[in-house]
Amino acid sequence: MTTTQEKLLTADDLLRLHSEGVRGELIQGVFCESMASGEEHGEVAAIVISTLMEFVRPRRLGRVIGTDSGILLQRDPDMVREPDVAFISADKLPIGVGLKGYFEEPPDLVVEIVSPSDRLESVFDKACMWVLFGVRLVWVLDPEDRSVDVFRPGISMTKLTENDSLDGADVLPGFSCTVSDLFDL
Repeated sequence: MTTTQEKLLTADDLLRLHSEGVRGELIQGVFCESMASGEEHGEVAAIVISTLMEFVRPRRLGRVIGTDSGILLQRDPDMVREPDVAFISADKLPIGVGLKGYFEEPPDLVVEIVSPSDRLESVFDKACMWVLFGVRLVWVLDPEDRSVDVFRPGISMTKLTENDSLDGADVLPGFSCTVSDLFDL
């Protein structure tokens, strides 16, 4: 009996696909196409990006990036994942330094936004994956119930509701906002 083994893609292959307009991630070298997440998802991502930028930029703390910014987490087989929003400190990626290709270190903060087509369990799995690969703080925003689940290494997940305060912990000291601020479109 002959078996056929699927050809694994590399991060370079994925860059070529992206340049052709194909959107997706690599998970253990296997291409997983990404679909558009919808208007509400995009609006919440824009609010998160602008809220973080208002805090990060004047303090020159680092960079805030959005979807389509791949993070190369592993090689051979390659894993490139796309956070909905991420913060990368200036210590890891100095301000003013250009970046071509994928960033090859875990961000300091990753934000994932639950879309109507997502299973919450799969988004939580992705949050745990980010922590496993060295991300120090992950926020999972759920627009439907207006909550944020906070993941940190070695600490149980914390669920915040719309009246709670969300802070940047030791990743963005001094940052805080009310959870509802991230969902008020």
